[in-house]
Amino acid sequence: MANEISHLCFLCILAAMVFIIIFLKHKKHCNTNKQNLPPGEMGLPWIGQTMEFYKAQRKNSLFEDFVQPRITKYGKIFSTHLMGSPTVIVNGANANKFLLSNEFKLVVSSWPSASVQLMGKDSIMEKQGERHRCLRGLIGSSLGQAGLETLVPKICNSVQQHLDTKWKGQDKISLYRSTKILTFSIVFECFLGIKVEAEMLETFERVLEGVFAAPVMIPGSRFWRAKKARKTIEKMLVEVVREKRMQMEGKLEEQEEQGGMLLSRLVAGMIRGEITEEEVVDNVVLLVFAAHDTTSFAIAMTFKMLAQNPYCHSLLLKEHAEIMSSKRPGENLTLDDTKKMKYTWQVARESMRLFPPIFGSFRKAIADIEYEGFTIPRGWKVLWTTYGTHYNSEYFPDPLSFNPSRFDESLPPYVFLAFGGGPRVCAGYQLAKLNILIFVHFVVTHYDWSLLYPDERVTMDPLPFPSHGMPIKITPKLF
Repeated sequence: MANEISHLCFLCILAAMVFIIIFLKHKKHCNTNKQNLPPGEMGLPWIGQTMEFYKAQRKNSLFEDFVQPRITKYGKIFSTHLMGSPTVIVNGANANKFLLSNEFKLVVSSWPSASVQLMGKDSIMEKQGERHRCLRGLIGSSLGQAGLETLVPKICNSVQQHLDTKWKGQDKISLYRSTKILTFSIVFECFLGIKVEAEMLETFERVLEGVFAAPVMIPGSRFWRAKKARKTIEKMLVEVVREKRMQMEGKLEEQEEQGGMLLSRLVAGMIRGEITEEEVVDNVVLLVFAAHDTTSFAIAMTFKMLAQNPYCHSLLLKEHAEIMSSKRPGENLTLDDTKKMKYTWQVARESMRLFPPIFGSFRKAIADIEYEGFTIPRGWKVLWTTYGTHYNSEYFPDPLSFNPSRFDESLPPYVFLAFGGGPRVCAGYQLAKLNILIFVHFVVTHYDWSLLYPDERVTMDPLPFPSHGMPIKITPKLF
């Protein structure tokens, strides 16, 4: 009898707690309704419109199936409810500028819990204000003029070695998979100075699979596998960082005079007491993901567009033939050579405009925001999208056509956002650019190639990728 009474009391307390939570949420919702919120629909309680969002994401049609219909119905700014949070989605260059330039003032970066746990709470993804600027400065210092000049021959050697070992003697290549292996080794060996060991790429890929999963540690789940892989990576990197510290202790000035790899700069900052070991490890993890997956997709889409636009391919090939004619046999490219690849970079940017490596990103309002006559309440999420400008005829006439000459002239700020914008613009932008330009140079000057699936779909899980891996038929050029 006592047990039954105890059980009944527990149920009553639980029911009361649920009632209080619902009442408080309802009260909060009533208060926000008094504000002039952006128009939109919140969908089901708690779930909101998350399932529709994820369904469109998996099909890589977030803009067409989720955002565009709501723009048509409500306008460029509308509200919804995603992943447990009321969310405002904004579109257009002015909205992008307002949101991204007010980082740390009105909004802060806001990633799902799974992403934070797997990328690291001490990475620049999570850091705010002065701490973000400090860490970003250390990363950016490796990509100054001197750093880039040092990187170019290293990337050239990596690309040549990759083509010699993975492409030579083959008549068919999975371009996306090939470039993932290559860009992964470039970021580790050329930029960080860490030797790539067996199965490292597969371990990092298991982490990536869980960044947007439900953060529930159920054995066998995506997040559980990702968390396990993250611990393996962390253990390996801690050993590398501590060994590097031992090598550099007492030789800091000598290391800095030589410039050094990014890892050397981060460890030097750790020795000086500017950053912690956790910050070094988390930022290496984040950089690897930021630098290789998105770059591989950008390269794949560049080759897709070249295959479908032979005239553009011929113009690009002419640019690279002129660069080759100025080089002695076996002579490496220089940073100045990459600066001559202006048309190639136009082709790459136009490919990224049509197929952005990122859809956009979330921010969280840290104050009530008044914008365009609406109020975005403190605590709400805000999502900006690349497609909001990339596919807008106001900025890009005939936006669905491939036209690299759009980039002959400089574009207005916050229109082309393949690398983000504002204080959080991609820290590895220059590294990605070099990877793309140098890889394109060696492939188009040494191989003829064609797509095996010209109409191959792009899917997303969690980042975009060609559904078949973009297999291409290759034939070595005869010199």
